[in-house]
Amino acid sequence: MHDAVIVDAVRTPIAKGKPGGALSGVHPVDLSALVLRALAERNALDPALVDDVLWGCVSQAGEQSACIARAAVLAAGWPDSVPGVTVDRQCGSSQEAVHMAAAAVVSGQHDIVIAGGVESMSRIPMWSARGTGELGAPFGPQVEQRYGRPYFEQGPGAEMIAEEFGLSRTDLDQHALDSHERAARAVDEGRFAGQLVPVPAPAGDGGATGEVTADEGVRRSGTLGRLRELPTPFKEYGVISPGNSSQISDGAAALLVTTGEVAARHGWRPLARVHTTAVVGVDPITMLKGPIPATEKVLKRSGLSLDAIGTYEINEAFASVSLGWQRQLGADYRRLNPDGGAIALGHPLGASGARLMTTLVHRMRDQGIRYGLQAMCEGGGMANATLLERL
Repeated sequence: MHDAVIVDAVRTPIAKGKPGGALSGVHPVDLSALVLRALAERNALDPALVDDVLWGCVSQAGEQSACIARAAVLAAGWPDSVPGVTVDRQCGSSQEAVHMAAAAVVSGQHDIVIAGGVESMSRIPMWSARGTGELGAPFGPQVEQRYGRPYFEQGPGAEMIAEEFGLSRTDLDQHALDSHERAARAVDEGRFAGQLVPVPAPAGDGGATGEVTADEGVRRSGTLGRLRELPTPFKEYGVISPGNSSQISDGAAALLVTTGEVAARHGWRPLARVHTTAVVGVDPITMLKGPIPATEKVLKRSGLSLDAIGTYEINEAFASVSLGWQRQLGADYRRLNPDGGAIALGHPLGASGARLMTTLVHRMRDQGIRYGLQAMCEGGGMANATLLERL
């Protein structure tokens, strides 16, 4: 049987997903094309050899509609023969794209696949694809009949998780401060340098001008006192606030996935192999606890213990998600998102799975870590987990 290896991984800086954000003047197709070209150039990859481009994107409306994966291929200047498909597993869309890419090369259906994703939340606001107001009614009457509600909200789910695991406002705010402090340290120490692709930002579109080279959301002056002053919009006297939740963001990321045999033929030295993958469903009301059973499932399949994993990337959709995961599984807090997470760096929905994995594989290489784990909670009550092994 073939293996699945990650040869390289790149990402754009992550910018604030609102008008005036550093990448708000860049069309999401062009943002996607940028990381595709960078991946090919860094690895002397002939794009004509790419069997498929699997591209995560959540809000598939407007500029992100009509199969943005295919549009990105065309914008990158790649041959017409290269296809693309757009993946929606909510926040885990581009992590799922990696899983699909790994399955394709392991099965022998493809030799070289690009997996990644994009989200421009400044240009295509969250919920845009639902089409009937802010929340819309995409689930249909039978789902409403089953669960007693026409839609599911993540904020209240995050509050439920905090209550279930006994997480206080101080616990969550401290986790948020840690995220920003770790991200700032990673920036200062140049840990992101090998994974970032600068983005030329056009003038006159409300965003930055010149070249965007750094993540925009990292804050260096936060305190518990300041965070405590922020409101809790999902529950009166609750614990979830904008300060301990992920940021709305713009960004793109991409990974080159192939087999060890094909990599050797091209003279590529892979960063890691995809050791084990898993995906689970959980109840859609609490919704965000999926990373816990997903981690348990991927560890059981791999035969490894959590203690054997040297580093974890658990998406900080809300502080209660990543901190609840850590508390429930007894994970080493120092290994959890050591370069900061989505609270500090941002959460460009369809790109986040690939962004986390890009950060993860570069850390594993740079620090000589053998095993790395990634898990993401996802809308509708799902979660992906991926176990990587450094090569």
